[in-house]
Amino acid sequence: MPKLLGFTLLGALLPGLGLIVGGRRKTGAFVLTLFLGLVGLGAYVGLTRRDEVLAAAVVPSRLLITSVAIGVVAFVWIVVVVASHRSLRPATGGSGGRAFGAFFVGVLCFAIAAPAALGVQSVLAQRRLVQDVFQAQGESKSATRPTTVNVRDPWEDKPRLNLLLLGGDDAPSREGVRTDTVIVASIDTKTGNTALVSLPRNLTFMPFPEDSPLHKFYPDGYGKEGLGLEERLEWMLTAMYQNVPDAHPGILGPSDNEGADVLKQSVGTAIGLKLDYYLQVNLQSFPEIVDALGGIRVNVNERVAMGGVSSSHIPPKEWIEPGPNQHLDGRTALWFARGRYGADDDQRQVRQRCVIKAIVDAADPQTLVTKYKAIARAGQHLLRTDIPQELLPALVQLALKVKSGTVSNVTLDSDKLRLKYLHPDYQALRDTVEHALESTPTPTTPTPATPTTPATPGPTRKPVAPTTTAPPGPTQNLADACAYNPNGDQPS
Repeated sequence: MPKLLGFTLLGALLPGLGLIVGGRRKTGAFVLTLFLGLVGLGAYVGLTRRDEVLAAAVVPSRLLITSVAIGVVAFVWIVVVVASHRSLRPATGGSGGRAFGAFFVGVLCFAIAAPAALGVQSVLAQRRLVQDVFQAQGESKSATRPTTVNVRDPWEDKPRLNLLLLGGDDAPSREGVRTDTVIVASIDTKTGNTALVSLPRNLTFMPFPEDSPLHKFYPDGYGKEGLGLEERLEWMLTAMYQNVPDAHPGILGPSDNEGADVLKQSVGTAIGLKLDYYLQVNLQSFPEIVDALGGIRVNVNERVAMGGVSSSHIPPKEWIEPGPNQHLDGRTALWFARGRYGADDDQRQVRQRCVIKAIVDAADPQTLVTKYKAIARAGQHLLRTDIPQELLPALVQLALKVKSGTVSNVTLDSDKLRLKYLHPDYQALRDTVEHALESTPTPTTPTPATPTTPATPGPTRKPVAPTTTAPPGPTQNLADACAYNPNGDQPS
């Protein structure tokens, strides 16, 4: 019996070997050769064609074929295991031995079927995510995205891909949507080096391009003179996503997301870049994606409020305390990105960019493989975009360059550019962004500082001058901006 079970196990690990030992040599040799050929092909593709495989993982038709192929391979493997055991089993034998042998074969079949079922479910989850979030070029409506996609080489005539990243606070308990997070990611399509430009949510008189229908209504930008603070809130960048389409429905043309199209035109004009696509994150679902990744790790340089209302002097009940390499779950990560009490927009923008970096770092291959079903499910609730399906294979390959490239922050001088006042200097802002994109950031390796005194409680702790980060320039490596630096202020 031990010999029989041993050969059955070997026949499961090397399909065809059990058939050969059991006397079915031709069939066993064919199965074993086929198995070894598939393993060799898989190793070759994995080592030399990884980018092509990842690109295929965002094509719905190929994902469907992959799921069927996994199921077929698992079924054939199970048939081979059963046939091997039957060939090896002696014609005579006790009922107890037969029963134990059947149980052992059942365990082996389950060991094949379970991961195969998980693989099929993950592939189909990926397919649903692609189909639900990314529409084909002709199936969705957008007034601002490129009308055609060069599938063979989308970056042939495009040195930079400019993406608008939006964070919206839409939820059943809220009326309308405010985009508190507005970041432009400008990606060098050759190197993957990425520059992030964060715009304060309270910008006023946001401009529109002269050829936009909205320029006729707001020739001096989206704003009004002589308004009080409460009235001015409705004329800030954060309110444009909701208010402009409400005031001028359909003015830019057919669109599945008019607010995003409005912001693509206005933000692009403000910083002097043609924005290609948008990616909108529903912040109420943001904790779900962080939890699906198993949390993120960030350096916390100062106390961050979890709640509280600064204008009413209502302090928060919870804080995120300073500390290096802290693990944050979804709820805490959302507060780290959005916490306002005792902090200004510059501090929040730095934290938001650090959260983006932390998510990129957390999305390592092991996490994606082991937790992909949860990640895909969260992505369906989290994302809206006008990126077409046809662009996804090339975008995946570009994302690999981004992950290994340099991510830098475009440093904006809020006072010089009047970003905190009425009528910001948008021409100076455009010049700043242009100069930053022409510059190459010099990565530095910050040395983590060791705190010598306990963190001072309260939201008004005054930081001293930075000691571990590089001097501000047109761009700053995001790793420097997000380094642990408890004795200094986070760079903006």
